[in-house]
Amino acid sequence: MAIRNIREIGDDVLNKTCKEVKEMTPRIKELIEDMLDTMYEANGVGLAAPQVGILKRIVVIDVTGEDPIVMINPKIIQSDGEQTGHEGCLSVPGKTGVVTRPNYVKAVALDENMEEYEIEGTELLARAICHELDHLDGHLYVEKVEGRLMDVAEIEDEEIEE
Repeated sequence: MAIRNIREIGDDVLNKTCKEVKEMTPRIKELIEDMLDTMYEANGVGLAAPQVGILKRIVVIDVTGEDPIVMINPKIIQSDGEQTGHEGCLSVPGKTGVVTRPNYVKAVALDENMEEYEIEGTELLARAICHELDHLDGHLYVEKVEGRLMDVAEIEDEEIEE
């Protein structure tokens, strides 16, 4: 459909709480398609509606590059374990930081037909679900960074030296 502009850190919309989606409309369907196109174009693994300036509780995630997940009004209902690793965000370009998240999450959400489903994820999927759902409540991963926020280039340099 269309590639939307990704809002970046400092944009007030990223710090606002999103509203629940009450019904599926043609505009919501178009938003979801645009979010998927925008996420793939930017080489991301997830995108939340506020990142494209829309205060709706919608996220899209694809950790495999071929299996998009649409989550409307998602809620995490269970989490377990812990993982610590580098995290980045399309709204914080060129930066990365170390963040600890659950290693397992179970969430409940609505699909594009407004039917409820449960999803379980570990490792990258668990991290992506937590990260994207934070956006819906106006939070960015930079609030959780352990240590300092680094340039992606710094990490790439470290990997070359190893």
